[in-house]
Amino acid sequence: MTALQHDRGSGSGQRHLVLGGGGFLGGHLVEALQRDGILVRVFDRTPRRAARCQIDSTTEWFEGDFGNRGDVAAALQGCDVAFHLVSTTLPRSSNEDPVHDLESNLLPTVRFLDAAIESGLRKVVFASSGGTVYGVPKAIPIAESHPTHPICSYGIHKLAIEHYLHLYHSLHGLDYCALRLANPFGERQRSDTSQGAIAVFLDQALRGEVVSIWGDGSAIRDYIYVGDAVRAFGLAARSPNATGVFNIGSGTGHSVENLLEDIERLLGRAVARRYLGGRAFDVPVNVLDSASAYQAFGWKACVPFPKALERTLNWLQSAE
Repeated sequence: MTALQHDRGSGSGQRHLVLGGGGFLGGHLVEALQRDGILVRVFDRTPRRAARCQIDSTTEWFEGDFGNRGDVAAALQGCDVAFHLVSTTLPRSSNEDPVHDLESNLLPTVRFLDAAIESGLRKVVFASSGGTVYGVPKAIPIAESHPTHPICSYGIHKLAIEHYLHLYHSLHGLDYCALRLANPFGERQRSDTSQGAIAVFLDQALRGEVVSIWGDGSAIRDYIYVGDAVRAFGLAARSPNATGVFNIGSGTGHSVENLLEDIERLLGRAVARRYLGGRAFDVPVNVLDSASAYQAFGWKACVPFPKALERTLNWLQSAE
């Protein structure tokens, strides 16, 4: 048995490939594409039975290793657009081993781009990181023209991939769109990892646990509802104007303390807090200006933060 296994759907025609389609963001994107009537192929290291999303009969599932060029090349065959959502590291873990971050993210992506050219792929839509590529901001909200000085390896590899996308566009005509996402959250986000403050805080609060806060709670972040985020991916894939780099955020900042106060209002009770030391890779504030995405392909955040937070809470409660 090879490392690459697949389930063939009954559809025909060009497909959209979702690399990392078994994850939180990828699963929501797969479902959105299916609702739009698009033929989908998922590439993920997890088996289909472990999918955290609803897979219809026309969707293909390829189980493989993103670091294996043969696996990736096979998955690309017959695809028109590829969504690159794969990342092996988090901002915190990337600084612990920058070599692993480079070897497991940047190098496989360059090999993927080579395979994409060979397969005749038309476009790549890449999940970059608006929260890390800019580093400590000089102005708020942050536009795409802001200097990029990431202070974690995760942000560096995301930025480097953006540059390679531009290179392959210049050399080979491969269309691309890099979406610099704010902090996505929503239903089905895992609460057992260190990424995704909203899911983690909500889960701890529901269990009556003490919420651990890095720093003094004043750090401000831009949170984007997952439904709004995946809509940006769909629009970017379809629009001829969506080439280059675009911020995808709500444009509104919430401090950690503000977030916990919102959670307390939803629950109708206090949430206990424990304050820990600050982390070197955490910037004090990050809020994105997404006007360029609206001008280029008509995207803007639509779901109000309180409603999105309530939806996430309701899902966590129903999942218990």
